[in-house]
Amino acid sequence: MALVVTFAGKVPLGVPGADAALRVWSYTVTGSPPDLIPGQRVALALPADVDLRDPGAYPTVAALRGMFVEHGDAISRQYAGRTVTPTGPQTIAFVAPAGQADREVFVVTAQTGKPWTVVPFATSTGGTADNVKTMPAPARASGTGSGRPVAEFAGTLPYASEIFGVYQPLAGWFGTNASLRFAAALGLEQADRAAFTGDDARGLAHPVLAALAAQDPPAQGVLSPVGLVNLFRQYFFEFDTFLGPPAGHLWLSPGGTVEVVESTTRRTLVERTAEQSEETDRRTEETLTEQDDVADAVKQENANDTKLGASASGGASFVGIYHADASASFSSDTTTKKSSEQTHKHTRTQSAKVSSEIKRNFKTTFKTVTETTDTTSRRYVVQNTTSSLLNYELRRKMRKVGVQVQHIGEQLSWQVFLGAGASATSKVTTPPGRLLGLGELVHVVPAPDLTSLREPQKPPPLERKEANYTCVFNIQMFPINNNNPPHNDAYWSRIDENTGRMGRGEEDEYIVGNLTVRPSPPAEGYTLDPDPGLIRFVSCKSANGSDTAFDAHYSVDGADPAVITIKVDHVSFGGTGAVTLVHSLTWAPPTTDAAHQEYDAAKKRYDEQAAELQRKAYGEAVRTRLDLVSGVRPRPAADLRKEERQAVFTSLIEQLRLIPEDPHLEAELIRQIFDVDQMLYFVAPDYWRPGHLADPAKAGTAGRYPVPSPVWTTTDADPLAGETVLSWYAHTGANKAAPADPPADDEYRVNYLVTENTQPAPMGSSLGWLIQIDGDERRNEFLNAAWVKAVLPIRPAHEREALAWLAKAGVEGEAGLGLPYPFQPGDPPDYRDKTVGQVLDLLAAELAAKNGDVGNTLATEKVFETGFDPLDGGFRPAEQYKIFDQWIEVLPTDQVVAVEVQYDPKTGQQL
Repeated sequence: MALVVTFAGKVPLGVPGADAALRVWSYTVTGSPPDLIPGQRVALALPADVDLRDPGAYPTVAALRGMFVEHGDAISRQYAGRTVTPTGPQTIAFVAPAGQADREVFVVTAQTGKPWTVVPFATSTGGTADNVKTMPAPARASGTGSGRPVAEFAGTLPYASEIFGVYQPLAGWFGTNASLRFAAALGLEQADRAAFTGDDARGLAHPVLAALAAQDPPAQGVLSPVGLVNLFRQYFFEFDTFLGPPAGHLWLSPGGTVEVVESTTRRTLVERTAEQSEETDRRTEETLTEQDDVADAVKQENANDTKLGASASGGASFVGIYHADASASFSSDTTTKKSSEQTHKHTRTQSAKVSSEIKRNFKTTFKTVTETTDTTSRRYVVQNTTSSLLNYELRRKMRKVGVQVQHIGEQLSWQVFLGAGASATSKVTTPPGRLLGLGELVHVVPAPDLTSLREPQKPPPLERKEANYTCVFNIQMFPINNNNPPHNDAYWSRIDENTGRMGRGEEDEYIVGNLTVRPSPPAEGYTLDPDPGLIRFVSCKSANGSDTAFDAHYSVDGADPAVITIKVDHVSFGGTGAVTLVHSLTWAPPTTDAAHQEYDAAKKRYDEQAAELQRKAYGEAVRTRLDLVSGVRPRPAADLRKEERQAVFTSLIEQLRLIPEDPHLEAELIRQIFDVDQMLYFVAPDYWRPGHLADPAKAGTAGRYPVPSPVWTTTDADPLAGETVLSWYAHTGANKAAPADPPADDEYRVNYLVTENTQPAPMGSSLGWLIQIDGDERRNEFLNAAWVKAVLPIRPAHEREALAWLAKAGVEGEAGLGLPYPFQPGDPPDYRDKTVGQVLDLLAAELAAKNGDVGNTLATEKVFETGFDPLDGGFRPAEQYKIFDQWIEVLPTDQVVAVEVQYDPKTGQQL
């Protein structure tokens, strides 16, 4: 005899609150062996779109006792059933919304531990039995669900984890290094390092220490050299998947066919080249929204978060450490609770942030087309072979990911400030960022092409000229009394230098011996050289053409026009009345002439045109360099952090100088007590502007890396001068001030250069930072920070040894350790009536015991053995080594499922 299944009805669930609208659905199953066997499991196989609730969530509802709900391996069915009891018909009850529709229902049976078997059944006595029947059942769930309850995933192992921590300074101890810097910055009386040791230091009796103690309490957290790092681990659990909100809608007429092409795209924040997009090592150079999983996104967020203390140790426990407020309580329980609250706020906000970004990571577009050329798309053919109009919702498949946070330990740490300071006695050092070299982009700029310009030909240079000058020297009687006419065949000699009178030995016969001439220049603009020594005698000929004797000296008067006085010393006229003189004269060229003036004008025009081409060419070269600089791939973050850690540790050794003769030995001594490989450092100069920039900037203010002169104008001996780019270019620009009376001066700013193709400028560009082109945001902050705070965790079991070493005069001293400890609520009773130093010693002993207890270590690894353990309430103040925070994240996938839906034609609502 076949089983008979009848619908018994539905009644209100009868519980208050959000579930008050639910109903208890009941079905009666009648049968006898072998169809129903006591101890056997029997269930109704209902469609997967029914919103079935866990009957175990309603222990007060008697009708649900002994009932169960299971979800099948396939997405199409879920099972509501019970175990068969020995007597009478079996009632199957379950909880679902009140909406009712005629649905296809199966009946399945199974022995314990065996798979379900579909059995035929009838819906009335004597009716026809079949494997599937249509009968009243819950309607499709409207809207979207959120998957199964969290409690059903107990025991699920985490698929990923992330470690981070919270650092809290312990106020009360006044460290030497920070206190000297602080005192100098406040302008207090100078003190030396000796003031931080001894009884006066322990009680803060020194005037400088007393003044520091009078500052606001937050300052004491800065001055303290010690603090606590509470470590936490974040676990990620893969729960179930479910269908989310509709991403599209399709309708098909009877007999219709639709081809659906699903194209999936990812929205990225930065542009990637083909080579980069093929990278499989996903590290910090990728943007957060490229991550498809919340665990990967959180890891990347921690790697990029500039507010975390960075630890560069490969595989180190400290992935990221957040900085919390200083704690007045030294109790490890109190600091753990405060750190857990800080952790809850950060991780919950961070997880929500990365999840929301992942939700925006996928965009799916559905098109109804006849053909497609997108070979990467997914193509579906949907046919309606029924006689009714069909509607399909295209719903995205969602992932449910559980997140839990556990406290896994705490370590005492030493904090010290490194970098520039105001006091020489504080052993200040160079900022650690100055110890790091920068990458220079090699980019050769070719000289501009000037072949389109015609360079004018320079005329021959204007040179000195020698030209012969010919003049006639006539025999002329000297104008004195009693002078007879001269003889033209005599030899005449000069007898009076002043008057120029010449004679031939007779007292009544004299001639004129001076001849004044004005020679014409050989070319326009030439002037006679005023040096008489450059006048060279060439020849002297009588009127009949014969050479005659001649000798003279000369004087030159003026240069333009030139006047030459020929002072004849000896002359013979050869029996004629005159002689023809030829002299060679030297002429100086003019400064310019018409040809050179024309050339200079043409050369000026050529130079201007060439300069314009060079300016444009160099401008294009700068544009190209900006594009290249913005596209340089950042170096791996791990490598950058290692270099920064090395620079920080180098600065630390330089600042301490405990063993100046052997810094290597000093470094080894520090490593014995402190876990240098786990060293943290905090740099967050978001409030700080480089000191070299005038505030406000002026016309002559230059940025950290202004645009250099073109390479073809440099005279630098460096073979790469002008061929490398160190950083993003800075450029000082002016803009008009706001209208004012009287008018204000122009406003100058140190700007940064971009093009339409450059990637967004790095953080700090508007602040005038020096940017490392292959660095990340954390590296740029490190380079521009005036100081760095280093935090060195103390090795477990070395806490007391470390405190004793820190209290030395050359390290942090003893200032404040003798003050009474301010007992805080929640502190252990042992802390009462103790000094700060004594409480620190008690804390060190407590941490040494905890960190050495293997049971605590095993407690932090328990989740990897037992899996997910639901946390009631979602959050509780952290107890040491226990899980204290839990929440759920819902993430989209790139998968879409077509779900058939129906609508009420009258109301338009989905059934």
